[in-house]
Amino acid sequence: MMNHDDFRKNAHQLVDWMADYFQEIEQYPAKSQAMPREIYNQLSDMPPLKGEPFELVFKDFLEKIIPGITHWQHPAFFAYFPANNSYPSVLAEMLTATLGAQCMSWETSPAAAELEEKVMEWLKQMMGLPSDWAGVIQDTASTATLCALLTAREKYSDYQINRQGFAAQRFRVYTSDQTHSSIEKAVKIAGLGSENLVKILSDENFAMRPEALDRAIQTDIASGYQPLCVVATLGTTSSTALDPLRPIGEICQKYGIFLHVDAAYAGTAALLPEKQTMLDGLELADTYLFNPHKWMFVNFDCTAYFVKDKEALLRTFEILPEYLKTSQDHQVNNYRDWGVPLGRRFRALKLWFVIRDFGLEGLQSKLREHLRLAQIFKNALVERADFEILAPVSLNLVCFRWIPQAGLSLEQLNEDNVQLLKALNQTGKVYLTHTKLDGIYTLRAVFGQTYVSEQHVRQFLELLLEMTERMG
Repeated sequence: MMNHDDFRKNAHQLVDWMADYFQEIEQYPAKSQAMPREIYNQLSDMPPLKGEPFELVFKDFLEKIIPGITHWQHPAFFAYFPANNSYPSVLAEMLTATLGAQCMSWETSPAAAELEEKVMEWLKQMMGLPSDWAGVIQDTASTATLCALLTAREKYSDYQINRQGFAAQRFRVYTSDQTHSSIEKAVKIAGLGSENLVKILSDENFAMRPEALDRAIQTDIASGYQPLCVVATLGTTSSTALDPLRPIGEICQKYGIFLHVDAAYAGTAALLPEKQTMLDGLELADTYLFNPHKWMFVNFDCTAYFVKDKEALLRTFEILPEYLKTSQDHQVNNYRDWGVPLGRRFRALKLWFVIRDFGLEGLQSKLREHLRLAQIFKNALVERADFEILAPVSLNLVCFRWIPQAGLSLEQLNEDNVQLLKALNQTGKVYLTHTKLDGIYTLRAVFGQTYVSEQHVRQFLELLLEMTERMG
């Protein structure tokens, strides 16, 4: 069993390995090349009866675990949306793990509660969010969206559903047909029924059509349904489409509907003054979220969730058994009452470290560079007849497909791009993912990894063209 001296020695060894990992990460494949069950079958079938030396555990980590890791911090990780970290964020996570604080209430760690309140105030200033909103850190956007739907449900019922359960309300929730699957999951968990999620047709840019939303609401009212909530998306997963907030907000105001805004990935762009136009109309919303753990260089998990009506949030989630009462409750924020879990990690520390290390100007510089890299990649493909850009490049995601030759059917083009994606990922040099836009199999390349550079984009372009020439 490890003692204090062992811990000191082993910790130094791990920190050296961590520093080497960051420096040498490009020596690893961006996507793990492990086959199904390959890692599992290397691991012991029985737990050890007696403790094993750290040297053996770490050796197995290097030889058996690392080959099964997809390296999300690799600068050629162009898949999904990034789950970035950064040097200051990793250091903060080390301190968080060392402190081991359970930050459910102010009394359990006053600094954790008050630092969280302060960094959320900083984010409002940095992004031009409504100054009278309150903020809290949730674990993920999925949880924050669930909080929004539950709050909408309780406000509508005058907080009776929490106490008495559901009556005969036939609630409806509206979002675009491009929304993230977490919205449907939250609708189900909130007890609203997935059949009552109404997906509104998107326009040619894959953003919600306000006029289609208005018609759907009118139809539902006429059919005896109760419109409850609209979820607008800023930066859809497939294409980073931006729903038009102001007209959507005005429709919600007209019908008295709760408006939740999901800006999980794209919200970080609001650090740039030139991108804050996407927030036009946010003052009409009730709740808003974005994920610093995606594009703001903060380790997963860290979702910033803002609410117009703090009391509504508290009335939805607050529960106060005798053993949790403290004499300071009326003076402080007990963030256990601001969401689903009772237990809370000290997430504010890594957000604080990152903001202080980068500074607002440093964060803005990184984001502008990522936007520039996306334009370099897009423009390189636009110049070629054998590639097509499939969605507006509003931020740093490029949606494209390969067209080996003219006249091919949609089915054949889709299959050619399936094979192209597979071939690219099998090299280990890059990692991409796909989506479908209007039935078109679409390759997605997002340039948002913390340390990605123009060199990595150029290398990717070279690999892409080399691969298509070989396959064509």
